[in-house]
Amino acid sequence: MSQEEIIKSWRESAKRNLDTARDLIKSKHYDWALFLGELALEKSLKGAITKLQNDSPPYTHNLVKLAELSSIAFTQQDLEDLAQITKYNVQARYDDIKYQLYKMATKEYTEEWFTKIERLYSWIGKHY
Repeated sequence: MSQEEIIKSWRESAKRNLDTARDLIKSKHYDWALFLGELALEKSLKGAITKLQNDSPPYTHNLVKLAELSSIAFTQQDLEDLAQITKYNVQARYDDIKYQLYKMATKEYTEEWFTKIERLYSWIGKHY
């Protein structure tokens, strides 16, 4: 794949994940919506790194690390939000802590954090 094809793949996959997360919110699967929201940000940041740094992104789910590598300007609050959102990846994957996310991800909590996810997704998208 060419670099442009790789960037397009990251972008399209991130959009699919975000769209699916929106559908999951409608069907009240809030924990999985947060997981896919995290994944959308992760893929978007990896696309940004590929384009802006002309480099392959590292194999990590750490959104703060990816944000720093992207060279996109984020506020301290953005970085704190990314640190929290990163946790949704781990919490949704492992059965021993999955239930914690399920209990935490109420409708109100998910709406609050999904608004942040969408804002960050839009911000990242403006830069690549």
